[in-house]
This record gives sequence, structure tokens and C-alpha cells, in this order.
Amino acid sequence: MAFTWTTIAALVALACVVQSWLRRNNNKRLPPGPKALPILGHFHLLGKLPHRDLQQLAKEYGPIMYMRFGSVPNIIVSSPEAAEQFLKTHDLVFANRPRQESAKHMSYEQRNMSFAEYGPYWRRIRKLFTLELLSSFKINYFKSMRSEELGLLIKFIKQAARDRVAVDLSAKVSSVNADMTCRMVFGRKYTDEEFDDRGFKAVIQEGMRLTATPNIADYFPYVRALDLQGLTRRMKAVSKVYDGFLEKIIDDHVQARDKGQPKDFVDIMLAFMESDEAEFRIDRAHIKANLLDMLAAGLDTSSATIDWVISELLLNPQVMKKVQKELEKVVGMDRMVEESDLERLEYLETVLKETFRLHPVAPLLLPHQAIEDCTVNGFHIPKKSRVTINIWAIGRDPKVWTDPEKFIPERFIGSTIDFQGRDFQLLPFGSGRRGCPGMQLGLTVVRLVVAQLVHCFDWELPNGMLPSELDMTEVFGIVINRAKHILAIPTYRLHK
Repeated sequence: MAFTWTTIAALVALACVVQSWLRRNNNKRLPPGPKALPILGHFHLLGKLPHRDLQQLAKEYGPIMYMRFGSVPNIIVSSPEAAEQFLKTHDLVFANRPRQESAKHMSYEQRNMSFAEYGPYWRRIRKLFTLELLSSFKINYFKSMRSEELGLLIKFIKQAARDRVAVDLSAKVSSVNADMTCRMVFGRKYTDEEFDDRGFKAVIQEGMRLTATPNIADYFPYVRALDLQGLTRRMKAVSKVYDGFLEKIIDDHVQARDKGQPKDFVDIMLAFMESDEAEFRIDRAHIKANLLDMLAAGLDTSSATIDWVISELLLNPQVMKKVQKELEKVVGMDRMVEESDLERLEYLETVLKETFRLHPVAPLLLPHQAIEDCTVNGFHIPKKSRVTINIWAIGRDPKVWTDPEKFIPERFIGSTIDFQGRDFQLLPFGSGRRGCPGMQLGLTVVRLVVAQLVHCFDWELPNGMLPSELDMTEVFGIVINRAKHILAIPTYRLHK
């Protein structure tokens, strides 16, 4: 009974707050949107694939749409022109991130670059990331490591080709991507046994799932302490596993620092922590938050993108053949692909662009938040409104793209549209201040892995499955993954 009355009291208080907020903004022209339910707002309009639901609503209410989830005002952006307003024209106003329970509990009070509030700390950390890990020099520095890890993958698949058995491409690509990320960030690979009984990738994915799960506490802060969904308890448990793993990594690096071992990102962060020149002091919590940020970002985004590219190539065998013909011409059939070959693979680039258009792995990007009141296209955007950029809807907008539901890489031949963040029709990495700083590294990994898999092997679906029967079902999260792993039988193509 006590629990019931506490909940009722919290909801009544919340209703008063929402009504007060609505009265304050009643005389200002908010963007159009669907009718909201009392207290709940628009939660009832979203299902398991919210990027698709929001696309359908935008068709009725427009490219700048107002919705309320609980007590939180949300602005949904669904066109290139509108996205440019929020990510370029008014970029500074919308450069903040909202406070989120998941980032609080699993990212050390939002000390990580992805979710940190906009300000001096975020600017310094982003600069550190850009110069010390994600620069062209650093990306090239790890070239031999990528080649080594990819060589192990190709060796495994060659054996499967000899045995004529299907390969779980999704699992193998995810594994090699995890190994590359760990070697770059931590200096070495880590086995599942060193991380947790559930396995390295499983715990990271659990954290990603919890982050993507709508949390009542984010939208109804007055009931936060009740943990009605049990999410806080689960997030704290995952965070404890993360913390133990990251503490061990930092301790290992501290002990090895005087032994002449090559520097990785952990060493760089430790040196920054001890520097007297820093504009602010950072501690182990800052280091762990950003190590976790690099790990989570590196693990899922690249492997999910590769999954979707390979899926579309299997679904469209004629496109696969065109990619292979280009590889035969540029690379030849006597060797594997090298990173120096990638810039000459023009048709492969169109395939990547078309995949980014149809399958952006972060379909809603990360949420932005208004630092102050702002007027966009004549609409009042209140301070602290959350802004969601639906790049999935932008990529399928019939006003922008011909035959938007079809996979047609040729649409980009002769086109100047790129995914660097300057063309708002195609924003897989976002744009503006909060655009993804790891874009170049991610692109290098995706290009190299896809090119190598397609160049070294022909692929066929198992059990006589036709390309048209390939299941392309999505699973929504911070990163959109395939619902089912890709299983395919390889045949080795090269002469050596």
C-alpha cells in the first residue's frame, strides 16, 4: 500500500509540473505534433522500431515535429533541411546531451565523450581523442595490427571453404572487430574468461541494451528512486563488471609503463591525468568512462555496418559481382587487399554510401539537448528540449531519393553527396560539434573488412536458400543490428 501511495503522489506531482510547463509555452508556437495523453505524453505511439514509427508520424505532422515523453519535450527532425538547421545553423544551441540514467550509472556520471555535457571538459576530451587516437597518423600506426587480425580471419574462413561448411559471418566479424579495438585501445586482446563469466561481448551488449531501453526515470524523474523497471539495479550490476575489468587494465598499464612498452590510449590518458598542464584535473573515473566509450563504440558500430553491407551484397548478387570485378582490376587475383588499395575502390564506395542510406546503424543518432530557448523555422524550441535526428527517415525520404526503398549503389555514381557531415541527405556519422570523431577509423575498418571478404571469397547461402529469402529483420537499440546472424558458405577465389 505504501508503495502504491508513493507512486500516486509522484505521478500527481509530475502532472502538476507538466501542466505548469505547458501553460508557460502555451502562447508560443511549438512545432506540430500528435495529440498527447495526460502524463504519459506520446509513449503510446512508439513500438519496437521507433525510427519507423517516427517516420510515419512525420509524414503527417512534418519534418520538425513536437512530441512529449513523460515530462520531457522532444523535437523530432526528419528532413535534410531541418537537420541542417539543428546541426549547422543552430549547432551551438543544440550541442548539449541530456542527463540519462544509463550514462549516470554505466558511464561514470556522464564523464564519457559521447554523453558528456557540452563545455570545457567535453572539448578537451574530444581534442584528446582526435589527436591521440583517431588522427590519420594514429590510424596508420595501427595498420599492421589490422592486417594481422584480418589475416587470422581469412585463414579461418579458408579452412571453412576447404571443408565446405557455413561460416557465421556476423560472429566472426564481431570477434575480429573486438580484437582490433582492444589492441588499439588497451594494447592487447582480452579473452572472455578475463572479462566475465558471461563473455566479453555479451556484457558490453547487455550495457548497450540497457542504454537503449526507454527508462521511466529519464522521463518521470519524480519516480526515479522507485526503480519501477529494475533497470537501475541491472545497470549497477553491469557497471560493477565494467569497473573491475577497467581497473585491472589501468593497473596493468601503471605497472608496465617503465618497461618500454608501446603507448596505447590507456597510457595517453594516464599521462594526461598526471600532467600539470591540464586545464582541469581528471581521475581514474574519467579514464574508465572514456575507455568504455571507445570500447562500446568500436565494438558494435563497425561490425553492424559490415553486417548490413554483406547482407545487401548477398541480397543483390549482381552488385556483389560488380564489387568483385573492381577488386580484380585494382588488386588482382594474386594477393589480398591492402589499405593502400581502398581509395581506388570507387564502386565499393557507392555500395557503402547506399548501405549507410538504407541501414544507418544509429538511426536516431544520439540525442541532442537545447542549451537555451531557440526559434527554428518559426517554431519555438524550449530550453532543455531533446532533439532527435531521424537519419533513417531522411535516408528513405522520397522527396530526396528516387526509389528510396531499393538498394541502388549506382545512384551515387557522379554524385557529390558524401557522408562526412556536410551533406544533410546522408548523415550516418552525424554532423556539427557532436558528429562522430571516430568516422575515419570506422570507415577504414569497414572498407577493409568488406573488401577482403568479397575479394578473397565467393559466398552462397546455406541449404539452397535464395537471396530473396534472406531475413533482413532489424533489432532496435543504440545500434541497429540484424535480428539473425549471417550464415554463408565461402569459396576461395584468389590464386594464392
